[in-house]
Amino acid sequence: MTYLLQAMAGSAVGGAEEFFVRLACGFQRAGIDQFCAIRPNEARNQILQAAGVPFAELPFGGRFDLRTPFGLRRLVKQHKPKIVLTWMNRASRMMPTGDYVRVARLGGYYKLKNFRNFDHLIGNTHDIVDYIVKNGWPAERAHYLPNFVDAMVAGPLDRALFDTPDNVPLVLGLGRLHESKGFDNLIRAFRKVPDAYLWIAGSGDLKKDLQQLARDEGIENRVRFLGWRRDVAALFATCDVFCASSRYEPLGNMVIEAWAHDCPVVAQASQGPLQLIEQGETGLLSPLEDIDALAADLSEVIHDRALQQRLTVNGRSAFETQFTEQIVVRCYKEFFDGIVG
Repeated sequence: MTYLLQAMAGSAVGGAEEFFVRLACGFQRAGIDQFCAIRPNEARNQILQAAGVPFAELPFGGRFDLRTPFGLRRLVKQHKPKIVLTWMNRASRMMPTGDYVRVARLGGYYKLKNFRNFDHLIGNTHDIVDYIVKNGWPAERAHYLPNFVDAMVAGPLDRALFDTPDNVPLVLGLGRLHESKGFDNLIRAFRKVPDAYLWIAGSGDLKKDLQQLARDEGIENRVRFLGWRRDVAALFATCDVFCASSRYEPLGNMVIEAWAHDCPVVAQASQGPLQLIEQGETGLLSPLEDIDALAADLSEVIHDRALQQRLTVNGRSAFETQFTEQIVVRCYKEFFDGIVG
């Protein structure tokens, strides 16, 4: 019998997918008996394999995918799990019922009809848990369990790799090049931060649009598009300020990651950063879509060394007391043990 079976039908890139890998590896290091069902993904699955996480690859395709439901039934029969933990909608819909406790992790404000056959729901923010309960889910079966981030230290990159001078302030943006991430606002704001450079690390359909916007704003000589990167620690070590520009962000893993890597944070007040950041202490928050305010916050942090230091120290403290691997894995273990008796 396996203690825990996890199922993740993730995209090629994404914050939830990255956290799944971190959590599965953390479970393995903590000695939690687990098996995972995941989509083929060479980069992610190599990390799982290196950490000793046992897994099977399934397509997790569309409505005509018969292989995945069959494969999940086979894995359930083979491993006889005490607990099944599914990630997001598709894996949750495909997971068969069985003699185990069904748990789904929600990293956003999903429709609860996808989880009506589940025993417990996890939200990774208090606001998501409130949403779950307000939409009719029993409060005693809705649970807050936070994310943790990789705090592995890395040295800075050579700025010359991206044609960036050493002696200029450098702002970092991370995430999919999608409307929800607000990189258009960040680029427009950056026109009013004339003495700094901007690195945007991420991939997505809006790359050409954002490149054109940088040209239209007259700042293309100060903006660099790095593509999707896995060396996040090195990026934080290289930059001076991290900007979480999302207009929609249920959690904001990157805020926590910046704290873990001693990088001051400026953010738009989307859901996640608004819950995480104490204004003026662990970061600066500007109203959504207020480009002038975002530009002013960026300029203030760039030029005020005392503010930089305060945000860095307090952010690091928030990370160490709430969002380390040891703390979060322990919370999951206590939750698991509580629901199986």
